Amino acid sequence: MTLRELVEELGGIIVQGDPEWMVEAVNSCERASAFDLAFADSEASATAALTGNAGTVVLKPGLAKEYPHGKIIVESDQPRLWFAKAAKLVKKSIGAAIIAHSAVVAPDARVDIGVTVGPCAVIGPHARIGDGTRIDAGAVVGEGVNIGEHCHIYPRVVIYPGTTIGSRVVVHAGAVLGADGFGYVRDPVSGAYTQFPQQGTLAIEDDVEIGANSTIDRGALEETRIRRGAKIDNLVHVGHNCDIGEHVILVALTGISGSSTVGKAAVLAGQVGIGDHAHVGPGVILGGQSGVFSGKTISNDGQRPGTVMFGTPARPLKQVLREQALLARMAKAARPGATRDQAKPGEDSA
Repeated sequence: MTLRELVEELGGIIVQGDPEWMVEAVNSCERASAFDLAFADSEASATAALTGNAGTVVLKPGLAKEYPHGKIIVESDQPRLWFAKAAKLVKKSIGAAIIAHSAVVAPDARVDIGVTVGPCAVIGPHARIGDGTRIDAGAVVGEGVNIGEHCHIYPRVVIYPGTTIGSRVVVHAGAVLGADGFGYVRDPVSGAYTQFPQQGTLAIEDDVEIGANSTIDRGALEETRIRRGAKIDNLVHVGHNCDIGEHVILVALTGISGSSTVGKAAVLAGQVGIGDHAHVGPGVILGGQSGVFSGKTISNDGQRPGTVMFGTPARPLKQVLREQALLARMAKAARPGATRDQAKPGEDSA
């Protein structure tokens, strides 16, 4: 793309250089070449970018007093974001659209022009694959699955029948979408378990990214929904009937039990555990290894914006630190030979 096209799409101001200059890729300051774009959001990174080989640099206004001759400069208030969006626009095509000879595509599947299907991939009956989508080697797209435009389904992904995926969705290798939820009914006499019907659906909205080896279950009788822009890390599990809000972040090894909700723009750090029928409010930040008990609701009500919740049950981090400090003093006071002056449980310095 030309620099002019990028600026028309992303905003910013060209303060030096040729607007028709071609930007072919993005790169780091150290590895960039003449047709690459680099970014700077600090004085140190600006020095590195402006003295490096990158032909084009996007940076905050005022980071440099003067710009080197021959360097193409774009100023933006958010250069990191500008750089990230530019990366998607200039990303080179993976290759011409083609359906591999070893791929299996059902005769009644609808595969739009521009779709690539890799070796040994399977497209089931009545499936629909939108224009520009790539299905990589060994992926399985089940019966009736609907995938939108410009998605990338990496190798060995399994998408169960009836799942719906929006546009510009990325699903990394080994993910399983739409499997049965873990729901059983126990016979109190025999102790045997019978599966509760798992016949609902899974809907994944536009611009979602799902990490490698993550699993998202279909609804039991209704649906599981992952809303627009959510980003899911590797090895995350979302149970049946869950509703994950827009622009939510779920970090690796997080587990969300069935029929729970996570509100818009919430952040769940690594190894967070959510019980069934629990509710995490919009914008809540849960620190690593935090937990929410079944049926409970956690929200930002009464908290300052940006408050981090931590622990099990999750509560404000400052409160957790005070509790730990008090507990440490009490434990010290309980040791044989401890004196009143050595430990004062009532004090709180946290």
